[in-house]
Amino acid sequence: MTDLAELYRVDNYIDTFALGHYARVMEADDLRTRQSIAFKLLRPEHIAGDGEIRWEFRAFANEADLLLKLDADPHIVKLTDCGYVDAVGESPTQGDAVSYGRDVMSFIRDMTGYAENGWRPYLGLEHLPRTHNLFYLMRPDRAGMRSRLPTEEGIALALQFSETLRRAHKMGIVYLDHKLEHVYWDGLVLRIIDFNSSRQLEGSLRENARHLQMDIHNLCVGILYSIFTGLSPQKSSLRPQPGSVNDVEARYQDVTTLDFGVEPTLSTALQALLQRGAAMQIETIEEFIAGLQQVATLHGWDFPNHYTNPASRDARTQLRAALSQLRQGEEAMRSARDLLREAAIQDGISEDVEAELRRLLKAVNEMLNLRPIP
Repeated sequence: MTDLAELYRVDNYIDTFALGHYARVMEADDLRTRQSIAFKLLRPEHIAGDGEIRWEFRAFANEADLLLKLDADPHIVKLTDCGYVDAVGESPTQGDAVSYGRDVMSFIRDMTGYAENGWRPYLGLEHLPRTHNLFYLMRPDRAGMRSRLPTEEGIALALQFSETLRRAHKMGIVYLDHKLEHVYWDGLVLRIIDFNSSRQLEGSLRENARHLQMDIHNLCVGILYSIFTGLSPQKSSLRPQPGSVNDVEARYQDVTTLDFGVEPTLSTALQALLQRGAAMQIETIEEFIAGLQQVATLHGWDFPNHYTNPASRDARTQLRAALSQLRQGEEAMRSARDLLREAAIQDGISEDVEAELRRLLKAVNEMLNLRPIP
């Protein structure tokens, strides 16, 4: 046992754009490794006074177990530590703490004793930049604005997510909690967080076919529909999705058709595939991947045993180069905006200089608001 302050320097919240149900997440410096991590801690209101272990408490053990089982997957956030703290407040900076590192088995074994004594579980996780979170990037706080990923990037994201599900399904694991808040994307590589509501199934894959099929449904409805349209599958603007265990089970049950009227130029083949997923007409993740590959060939991708039009292949090469240039341009504009902001708040500058800086700053912000990539 040691003091939390000897293990971590806990800093600001990093989950304010999409608050979770059962935990708060803070940026923290691991004083042992000198690395920045995401410190995920059970909310104090989920500690039962009678020592009962609520599902929110058990969710930490479930998530740690699944993260370790899926540790080799390149698209899943990495677990760095797990443990318990005896501290007051939602974001404590000190208090008694026990760290298990990545010894998840011992973390789970000792859960009952720490729960009975009122301690709270925590997870140390790889810290992913907020600016890669798709819910954050889609700017749901801006009324009347809608953004979506380019189809090229959306297909790449969908293929990567599907490969993760294929690996998980082979192990009898279903993700279930599909929503933009859990998806990080930098234009090339997908990262997925939050496995607290995911499940290790018992029995054979055949016995669990319905659960596996529901995982595909939730991917199509909860993530892919939104990244290609910028809308919630509930036919509304994007908003944080509820996250209790009952909410996860029921969130998309009533969504069996998808409205693509807002994006009429979206590939009809892609629309048809996602409609099949929403209607629970795709039985396995392998079937879904095969469908994605067929759609991708229409956009110039190459896969074995699929024909790709040479002109489409060449056009895709130019498209990818253009998207790369656009992303570099957006980064340069953000850097320029930051420089203008810093200059505009300096003391002692003349009104003439300040007026010019703010004029340019306004123009840059308008351009960034209309950018083609979230």
